[in-house]
Amino acid sequence: MPYADPKDRDYKHEHKLEMQKPKARKLRAERQRARRAMDKEGIDRSGKDIDHIKPLSKGGLNKKSNLRLVSPETNRAFSQTKGKTVKNKNPGSRKV
Repeated sequence: MPYADPKDRDYKHEHKLEMQKPKARKLRAERQRARRAMDKEGIDRSGKDIDHIKPLSKGGLNKKSNLRLVSPETNRAFSQTKGKTVKNKNPGSRKV
C-alpha cells in the first residue's frame, strides 16, 4: 500500500534493515557518489529526490543510467511488502 503521507514511512525500520545487509555501507557510499556527481554536473536537485528506475532491492544499480530526479511525493509513494521492500514500482507511470 503506498504511503499517502511520507510521515507514515518508518525510516528507522528501513535503516535497520539496510544496515543488516553486508554491502550496506558500500551502497550508501555509491548513492552519495551519485548525488555528488549530479552536483558536479550542475544539476539542480533542490526539492527533488534521486530515484532509481530499477530499485536497488530488485537488482538496480547506482549508475547514472538508472537514476533520475523526481518529486519527493512520487519517489516515496510505492507499494511495499511486509518486510518493507519494494513490491511494485512502475517507472513508466511516474513523472516529476
